[in-house]
Amino acid sequence: MQQKEIKVLVVDDSILFRKVMIDNLSKSPNIKVVGYAFNAFDAQRKIPVLNPDVITLDVEMPGMNGIDFLKQLIPKRPIPVILVSSLNITVFDALSAGAVDFVRKPDMTKQHIVSAFFQELVRKINIASNAKVRVPHVVGKKNLHTAPLNTNLSSVLPNKLSSTIIAIGASTGGTEATLSILKELPADMPGIVITQHMPPGFTKMYAERLDRICKMEVREAKSGDHIQRGLALLAPGDMQMKVTRVGGQYSVTCFDGEKVNGHKPSVDVLFRSVAETAKQNAIGIILTGMGHDGAAGLLEMRNQGAYTIGQSKESCVVYGMPMVAFNLGGVCIQAPCEQIPNILMQKLREK
Repeated sequence: MQQKEIKVLVVDDSILFRKVMIDNLSKSPNIKVVGYAFNAFDAQRKIPVLNPDVITLDVEMPGMNGIDFLKQLIPKRPIPVILVSSLNITVFDALSAGAVDFVRKPDMTKQHIVSAFFQELVRKINIASNAKVRVPHVVGKKNLHTAPLNTNLSSVLPNKLSSTIIAIGASTGGTEATLSILKELPADMPGIVITQHMPPGFTKMYAERLDRICKMEVREAKSGDHIQRGLALLAPGDMQMKVTRVGGQYSVTCFDGEKVNGHKPSVDVLFRSVAETAKQNAIGIILTGMGHDGAAGLLEMRNQGAYTIGQSKESCVVYGMPMVAFNLGGVCIQAPCEQIPNILMQKLREK
């Protein structure tokens, strides 16, 4: 079956990089580059005329940066935007402003890296063309949350929950989905392990962002880190992460394994290890993302007695991973992102 044509607008202030982008994207049979813009103001003029399906956007541009551009664009015209960014924490501000996903700008002197970059960009443009653009929201400061929990978990969590593990997996749209859940949770939650599809370098910055906003401590995981209450560990980019257990102590192991389901880190690697080590003492949460990574692992968790939650279709940027998990029978309950913290709390109170 012939793929639908995707009209793409390239927004970048570099003449050389724009040309490389246009030349390489035009090689993809289902992508039509309908034009380019040299800055945000030029893009604002051209979008109504060119009517692109997807926009690629440089975050750092003179005049108006990509974040301010998104804040103006998305409420009026919710067009899927893929960020093309250097290793810079501003990418997460741009995702918060409504961008669907991002790719890291390549080193243009290394052809194999450039080739891999365009393969990834084409893949993400295809995903973005079917994505639901998220309505942006304002991120609060640390220890503040926009929708207070019904009760404070601190006074109701039994000590036995120290042996409970919460595992979260996400891909496209997952940076904001995970944040929206974690920022609602109290500081003494059971240990949380997270796999978010993300390139190396960005995972450390993302963990630091979560740590600034959330009540729990959040950090990028290292092999040997203990899983403990009040701590969330994020799988490092380009590494697999699994949970191990020695006696009564859970830890994480990060290793340079093969890609699983095309991903490193892979949600399935994490979920399967949690199913094996924690069994009924685990809760699994699968969030927005394209494909099926994590679906089989979540089913294994449920089969071992874990309670499992899938993000509902209406709140997903891409209803792929949660849909496959639900269809396999791996999901105990589906819910919008904003309801997941209270569902999680209720389940913990029942333990």
